[in-house]
Amino acid sequence: MSKEKLLIKNAAELVTCSGKQGLNIINDGSVLIEDGLITAVGKTEEVNNYVKKAVYTADKNDVTGLEVIDATGKAVLPGFVDPHTHFIFGGYRADEFNWRLQGVPYTEIMARGGGIVNSVSATREASFAELKNRGLKRLDSMLNYGVTTVEGKTGYGLDTETELKQLQVMKELEAEQPLDIVKTFLGAHAFSPAYKDNKEGYVDYVINEMLPAIKNEGGADFIDVFCDKGVFSVEQSRRILQAGQKAGMEAKIHADEIAAVGAAEMAAEIKAVSADHLLKASDKGIEMLAKAGVIAVLLPITAFSLKEKYAPARKMVDAGLKVAVATDFNPGSCYSESIPLLIALSTLYMGLTPVETVRALTINAAAALKRDDEIGSIENGKQGDIVILSAPSYTHLSYHLGVNIVEKVIKKGKPVLDNVY
Repeated sequence: MSKEKLLIKNAAELVTCSGKQGLNIINDGSVLIEDGLITAVGKTEEVNNYVKKAVYTADKNDVTGLEVIDATGKAVLPGFVDPHTHFIFGGYRADEFNWRLQGVPYTEIMARGGGIVNSVSATREASFAELKNRGLKRLDSMLNYGVTTVEGKTGYGLDTETELKQLQVMKELEAEQPLDIVKTFLGAHAFSPAYKDNKEGYVDYVINEMLPAIKNEGGADFIDVFCDKGVFSVEQSRRILQAGQKAGMEAKIHADEIAAVGAAEMAAEIKAVSADHLLKASDKGIEMLAKAGVIAVLLPITAFSLKEKYAPARKMVDAGLKVAVATDFNPGSCYSESIPLLIALSTLYMGLTPVETVRALTINAAAALKRDDEIGSIENGKQGDIVILSAPSYTHLSYHLGVNIVEKVIKKGKPVLDNVY
């Protein structure tokens, strides 16, 4: 049977993101994808010769089996990876955003019924179909920005039934649209209202009741916990994450966003895959994360939305810590899936260079999901997830401020988006 083949040729810049640093750009580059996997990367002349010798010969010169995209004057990059979102939820929290603009403190917002618990109530009440329909629209928007793989967290259920419902919605969505969805169980996002006077009891509930059900029915790839001041303590978080690890899930952690509580240090000790937020992480925590090989997932749109100081990205990179960036799309602290805004804040306010930002959104983001052997760079054997820009260089991602310049998106070798500019 003839393979499905796609050739993207004549790229002004083929930004491969291969190697341990830099972007490894090929000028006048081409990439060949066969049956969803990349099989040739290089100068256009080199790839054209490969196509003539290997592809056409194998298919008896069947030139009709090869789809060609001419990327003359355009930059070609790996598909973007968003490694931290909460995109399945019910309801909205626009009132809370406006209250924050008026200076209402978070404690008062909580007293008015706001915060995570607000989204919990709405998500519990939402039907499966409603959550799925809204989730699909959000994924369509992410795809429009060039995202080809997204992580989605639960955490707006805080009970077994709703947490499983969120995971099942993500499972069905993954089967029905192009994006790959990495699923994370975040039952420890907040304390359930039913356990407001028994926090240790809720920790036991997460470990002894929710976790076995998630393991058997949910299909989560990761377990996460909100370890911070006023939420889960370091020891409570350690118990939950290690229980998840024993159940076969990799650990991620919302760490040191509100205060330096030692969450980063604990993430390093248990060898979590990523530690996220890290606005208030200590120097010791940063050093330990770097030594342990934990990925720092930074969320500058959240800091922007909350008017908080940004995570010390420059300090982290200089300390040898591998940094990824993500939108943190959620209904409360960051109601935005905008990759252009994420890039602008990463470069202008968080201290990352354009090169570091592209890596943070591709290969490093893939590493934060333990998928960097499959996605995140343009290399032979990897999945054919590609973004084509309407500009001649990757530098326009940060230079053309806040504007979406993604022209085409290729997912597993198939064109899935074509924007007209």
